[in-house]
Amino acid sequence: MRKVLVSLFAILAGSSVAIADDAGCAAFKWPVTREQALFAAAPAAQSGAGLSVGEAADVALAPVDTISFTVPPERVPAAGTFGATASVAVPPEGELQISLSDEAWVDVVQDGKAVKSAAFSRMKTCPGIRKSVRFKLAAGPATVQFSGAKKETLKVAVLTPE
Repeated sequence: MRKVLVSLFAILAGSSVAIADDAGCAAFKWPVTREQALFAAAPAAQSGAGLSVGEAADVALAPVDTISFTVPPERVPAAGTFGATASVAVPPEGELQISLSDEAWVDVVQDGKAVKSAAFSRMKTCPGIRKSVRFKLAAGPATVQFSGAKKETLKVAVLTPE
């Protein structure tokens, strides 16, 4: 009987965690299921790499004081944190949604100027996804800057908003 109760408790506890995880991700302002699927198989990328819309990458970061940002990050990164830059081709629709696996600041630079985000959502309760930011841009090249990360890698998904 004791084994049955312990097993039942373990099943219920596991279900509670799964429900809590789903609820944490559902609290985002928009769905993040595409990011979850992409992050699971995100290939490695180096700072300076090109990011493709509709894909994700596991970006290797470097100490933030070694990164040559196109424009200074909007939020000054703390000493001892990490960063990277990447290029992206903005589609004709002009909107991008950039989602991050962990805490970091993201800036998008186009035509030499930082572009203010149009919307953002962040949650500490969604496993594997911390932040999602939307930008309205002109079609063409842009630079994405990551700064203030506490870890040396960051999974990044670049999508068009749903």
